[in-house]
Amino acid sequence: MKQIIFLDIETVPFSNNYDALSDRLKSNWSRKANYLRTDAFDSDNDLYTTKAGIFAEFGRIVCISVGILVLSEAGKQVRIKSFFGHNEKQLLLEFTDLINTKMKGKDIFFCAHNGKEFDFPYLCRRLLINRLNIPEVLNISNKKPWEIKHLDTLEMWKFGDYKHYTSLDLLAAVFEIPTSKDDIDGSQVASVYYGEENGIERVKKYCEKDVAVLAQVYLSLTSQEHIPDDGFVFVLLALVIQYGIQV
Repeated sequence: MKQIIFLDIETVPFSNNYDALSDRLKSNWSRKANYLRTDAFDSDNDLYTTKAGIFAEFGRIVCISVGILVLSEAGKQVRIKSFFGHNEKQLLLEFTDLINTKMKGKDIFFCAHNGKEFDFPYLCRRLLINRLNIPEVLNISNKKPWEIKHLDTLEMWKFGDYKHYTSLDLLAAVFEIPTSKDDIDGSQVASVYYGEENGIERVKKYCEKDVAVLAQVYLSLTSQEHIPDDGFVFVLLALVIQYGIQV
């Protein structure tokens, strides 16, 4: 049985404004901004605050939410845990401890929407930048395609049509799954994180809702019944790790 870990990350620019960057990073961002600029009046600072978070070299992770699908006496559930905060290295350490220690010896698969293009490589890059080892299940170096245990709901929906992009929210809409964008969406994460006191709590809740939607979309793509609204449980890590996947 595969043990699938549904995963989503939230990222922000490394600092809250362009001026806080070192001169060396400013120079490199200016070169990057030249490719991103669609309006001649867009400043490097404007582009940095709106775009830098999607690049691992200029951004950082503030939340990783994981969901594990379990069968319990109450029925099918997704148990969700988040690693979040201002200290990126600490949250990455806690996340890798789950994978390397608590889930050791289990046949783990990661599942994310557009994970192969964003979540998985971003995690690996930020792990290396923080001088941390990449968990084996995330590391694709020297692996054959069938040895890579990454599931991507975007890829599953493409059916080989490589030019086709569909957002997680659109898939949720067509499968009649409640949206995760009822408070904020991805474009607002950085402004909420930097602009609000305790904004990280709002970001965490949004990330967890994305994981819940991701799990429902995966079930839809594999012709399984959706989980009822009360089937999403936010629990302590100790309660999550004792269960496996039954799908």
